[in-house]
Amino acid sequence: MFSDIVLSLFMSDLELGKELPLYSIVPFALLLLAIAVLPLAVPHWWERNRNKAIISSICALPILLFLIANDYHLLVHTATEYFSFIILLASLFIISGGIHLKGAFAGTPLVNTAFLFVGAILASFIGTTGASMLLIRPLIKANEKRCHKAHIVVFFIFIVSNIGGCLTPLGDPPLFLGFLRGVRFEWTLILLPQWMFVTAVLLVIFNLLDQYWFNKEELATHEPLVEEVQPKRMMRIYGKMNFLFLFGVLVAIFLSGHFKAPYGVQEGAMIFMTILSLWLTPREYRKAHDFDFAPIVEVAVLFAGIFVTMVPALLILNARGGELGVEKPWQFFWATGALSGFLDNAPTYLTFTALASGLVKTDASHLNLLADDPFGGSLLIAISCGAIFMGANTYIGNGPNFMVKSIAEKSGIKMPSFFGYMLWSVVILIPIFIITTLLFFL
Repeated sequence: MFSDIVLSLFMSDLELGKELPLYSIVPFALLLLAIAVLPLAVPHWWERNRNKAIISSICALPILLFLIANDYHLLVHTATEYFSFIILLASLFIISGGIHLKGAFAGTPLVNTAFLFVGAILASFIGTTGASMLLIRPLIKANEKRCHKAHIVVFFIFIVSNIGGCLTPLGDPPLFLGFLRGVRFEWTLILLPQWMFVTAVLLVIFNLLDQYWFNKEELATHEPLVEEVQPKRMMRIYGKMNFLFLFGVLVAIFLSGHFKAPYGVQEGAMIFMTILSLWLTPREYRKAHDFDFAPIVEVAVLFAGIFVTMVPALLILNARGGELGVEKPWQFFWATGALSGFLDNAPTYLTFTALASGLVKTDASHLNLLADDPFGGSLLIAISCGAIFMGANTYIGNGPNFMVKSIAEKSGIKMPSFFGYMLWSVVILIPIFIITTLLFFL
């Protein structure tokens, strides 16, 4: 009975996707344009989260009214998905914000590179969000004496906030959704060659670029910068109990998916861990690194609009995806990746796994069948890499991207604009992805 209801809802979404006009994606396009342009056009006005909420609401309103009138169940599904998304990000943000690292490490190119490598590994086990929130502040503090710092944060977003999270289902939401739909937990280890290649190339490029800026600053100041960035005291960790709460969040996610717990159990557990962190962590630990809720509020208000306005785009893609002629692994890699840079990579992952399941004639709700099929498995690898890797292409490709940007700007680092960041990704990431395609997906 329940499966019949789910199937009927799925079929109604397909029909809706076939009927929707292309102009229904205009609100989504306008919201993306606002995120790109307004920080440049009216920077002081855009700084206030209230104004971001106004723009997000205006763009979302027509789609919201349409869903209320035509597809209420889809609206409920979108709301529950958004709620789970924000609860996860907020819990990891708040709990990791209770960990205070006193002292610092030396902000030299070699140490920065090693730190990013550690972050790339950690991202697969505590999630890209957890690793980003835990590590971005120490990295900023270690390099506070340096003049050129924006590139350090950009590569942090590339490596820690995105690409690092592809080795386990806990690393990034798309892989976790695949796990919930039947992909074996250990299957993601098959992505190790792609992870190693892209991570290694990025670390080499970062080290060369960071060394260049480091040497340039030393020449400009006529002082040994290596002495300036040396830590004045050894690093000590305060708020260690928050590591237990982070572990609790991850266990809740794993057990909820493994045992198919009812909706709300996982979210309740994450909220409980967050409350414990707020209650038991001394306030001075958060004050010591100027913790506040502005970055997560910014993510919440912008992604509320994104989740609503992207519904027509996803429905159209799901219903008419076959018209795109996407049939080969390299096509799935680039199609999934291109959309993941602008849509949330989790629903994009689900859309293309559904398309791939149709090609190999398996059930999209049981992705283990796709993974176990020789051709289907190659498609799933391409989809997974495209969703995870190319979420780094824009600030909105993955949840932690915007949060890291906000924390860096609050720390006084002038980050690239929306299009400025995309220039970095086009110059650095796209050539790497082209080589990745030649090596793994042809």
